[in-house]
Amino acid sequence: MFMLVCVLLLLLATIQYVTPLIPHGVLNYRTNHNRAGRAGRGSALNSFFRPFDGIEGLSNSATSDPVTDLQSVLTTSDTKTLTIFSTYASDFNNIEYAQRLTHYLPLLQKKGVETFNMIINGSPEQCELFRELVGLPAEVNIISDPEGTCGKKFGVNLGWRSDDDSLSPYFKLYMMLFGFGAWATLPSVIGGYIGNPFSGQPWIETAMKINIQKNRFPTNGLVLDSSSNEVVSNKFSELPIVGEWPRRPLELATLRLQNMIGISFQNWSELLPSNLNLLTQLGGCVILDSNGNEVYKFRDRGICDVCNFEKMLEDI
Repeated sequence: MFMLVCVLLLLLATIQYVTPLIPHGVLNYRTNHNRAGRAGRGSALNSFFRPFDGIEGLSNSATSDPVTDLQSVLTTSDTKTLTIFSTYASDFNNIEYAQRLTHYLPLLQKKGVETFNMIINGSPEQCELFRELVGLPAEVNIISDPEGTCGKKFGVNLGWRSDDDSLSPYFKLYMMLFGFGAWATLPSVIGGYIGNPFSGQPWIETAMKINIQKNRFPTNGLVLDSSSNEVVSNKFSELPIVGEWPRRPLELATLRLQNMIGISFQNWSELLPSNLNLLTQLGGCVILDSNGNEVYKFRDRGICDVCNFEKMLEDI
């Protein structure tokens, strides 16, 4: 029985590692690199931006100024731009996108990505509260999109039975936790418990450190220096055998528990979207070059299944 459990755990860990490598045509994971690369500037921009023409209700969350030209936000004249088409403010995926971006922002800058946007399905006030809660760097521009229109135009997964108004959005969200309409949810959630012996995710420790500094339970996963707040020890690395894995068992699950209790639940009413149908809408991200060509693209396939920034760095 013990051996069977071990084999199943190893199989699940392998699935986590292999899934991002499956070609785009099978699981709609990402586009081919520079698919629009041979097109001229005009045709490339028209191709990508045409669905976004005429979107209303967007604003810069920091200033509340309306955003009327989304193209100028999603591209810059001489650098790459990363835009995250995120979810509602207290959503697990939105929180993890912010935490991953916080860790990887300097590494992305070294790869020539110099402009960073998060489009969040919430009001400007909700977006700025979220920035404060997660410690999102000032370099990240947050665009308020209360109706989630940009994500829809980008082609994100709208969730299980999104067009069925007879069902409560809360019930739909509950069913998605079991994989309905979002097949990658269970592998992603289970993976947070069993870890991964093949592929590391160093952003987890960075995010956990910030949560511990904000006294978000549980706070015993890391030991921080009392004066510098630097990590002195990682308790998960002390686990026998599996403590040497690139991503240790329970490490990501503990971070998600911190996020759930300390961010999502504690601020649920303040961060709840005005349109409850957005509870089931997933997200995604895209990197565009200065000509509007796609360098990298990803769409979430489930709850807790957001872009692997390690793969992003490799691919750009």
